[in-house]
Amino acid sequence: MKIDVTKIFTFDSAHSLVDYDGACQYLHGHTYKLEVTVRGERDSSGMVIDFTDLKAVVKENVLDLMDHKFLNEVFDFNTTCENMIVWIFDILNRKISDNRLFLQKIVLWETPTCFATLEREQFLAQE
Repeated sequence: MKIDVTKIFTFDSAHSLVDYDGACQYLHGHTYKLEVTVRGERDSSGMVIDFTDLKAVVKENVLDLMDHKFLNEVFDFNTTCENMIVWIFDILNRKISDNRLFLQKIVLWETPTCFATLEREQFLAQE
């Protein structure tokens, strides 16, 4: 039986949107919320993944690069929520995968009412 396990993270970043006609073309910031869902079989201890291990992977590969940063200086793409979620999924998909578990879904909230969702089958379909 496969079980989904989700951990939620927050980070603060600033950015401005390129080729955008509106307020977000100017420098502004967000407190992002990132939901990371892993799907897999339980191991001998009864866990799909230890929450501490998941936290360490996300911190090292995503949060340390994005938290309290000006995202336009971090990435070579327009820092829309949609572009960032693809980048995050790609990075975490390479780090969270073995014969027992895999990255299933991520949700990136830009504001309390605006978010993007990317699931495994969508990501794999674009490859």
